[in-house]
Amino acid sequence: MSEYQYYEFVALDETLTPKQQGELRAVSSRGRITSSSFVNDYQWGDLKADPAKWMERYFDAHLYLANWGTRRIMLRLPRAVLDPETVERFCVGDSAASWATRTHVILDLRSEDEDGDEEWSDEEGRLAAIVPVRAELAGGDRRLLYLAWLLCVQNRELNGEEPEPSVPAGLAKLSGPLRALADFLRLDPDLLDAAATASRPLNEKEPSAVDLRRWVKSLPTADKDEVLLRVLRGDAGLLRSELLRRFHGVTEESPAGEGRTAGDLLAAAEERWAARQQRQRAREAAERQRREEAAAAAREQRLDELARNPVRAWDQVDELIATKRPKDYDAAVTLLLDLQALAVREGEIFEFAEQMTRLRDRHARKPSLIDRFDRARLTELAAGVAAADV
Repeated sequence: MSEYQYYEFVALDETLTPKQQGELRAVSSRGRITSSSFVNDYQWGDLKADPAKWMERYFDAHLYLANWGTRRIMLRLPRAVLDPETVERFCVGDSAASWATRTHVILDLRSEDEDGDEEWSDEEGRLAAIVPVRAELAGGDRRLLYLAWLLCVQNRELNGEEPEPSVPAGLAKLSGPLRALADFLRLDPDLLDAAATASRPLNEKEPSAVDLRRWVKSLPTADKDEVLLRVLRGDAGLLRSELLRRFHGVTEESPAGEGRTAGDLLAAAEERWAARQQRQRAREAAERQRREEAAAAAREQRLDELARNPVRAWDQVDELIATKRPKDYDAAVTLLLDLQALAVREGEIFEFAEQMTRLRDRHARKPSLIDRFDRARLTELAAGVAAADV
């Protein structure tokens, strides 16, 4: 299997300076570099830099995938909007890790699949679909952190007795970016559904203009001045999310301590998987029965038509064989099988066997036709009836 690796980095809060772009170019002569991104793919070789260091120095989001099954997402947020200690409670394994710099918190999420990823399409659209989760997290939505913890549970990186952390609202109805992240990281939908049973519905009501205006008027003048200064300094990347978090407060959570553990969630996911498999088997069995009944009804209809003029059907068999074409031989065998079924239904199997024996004798020098008779077991029936008569 040939190797394929894809790297994408984006800068969201601040653009890359010409000096920083030059530093990136010094690492990669092929990389597609702009003031806000770095993209490159490799079919041999690799990126000659540490993505984690690049995240600390240059970028706010990173996506990596390799066709041997590795997928990775990294997100960087200012410490002012995300408490490192909060993140540490959820990022507790190899699949979900975190660390803090002087100014930022970085989340590192990974998924591995030993079967690999052979086919990819629209790699450059994947990070764009996921990136908005960063603003959601900055706005106080902790579902991303819970999904990170759940990824560690799925990959058996926690003790079965490990207690579940606080459960955020809205797990049963993920946003589009969160769904894209869950799919990219191969998060088990049964495990997510099991976790969502303890999650309250998310209040998705948008604040009215009147409410927002009233709230803005209530803000201290110093806070408003700081907001304007940040806008003027170009430091407003997550400002809207920060303000909405202050307006709404942190997303409501179900408290920890309801008794569920990592092992409980895995067991519940297994039960859901088994129930889903059983439903699928029942649907498949019902569909098979429906198809069999439809096929039986269609065959009965064909047999009724044959019964009106069986002599004509035998003539058609002779006409098809006379063409000496393989596809007409196949059509003749199909018609003979229907005539055989009609004979069984009407109690005329001996007469069919006699005609089948005569037909075989007439065409004994057509080996491909005789082979078709043998594979359809038409000859066996004739021989069996003859032997019984003797």
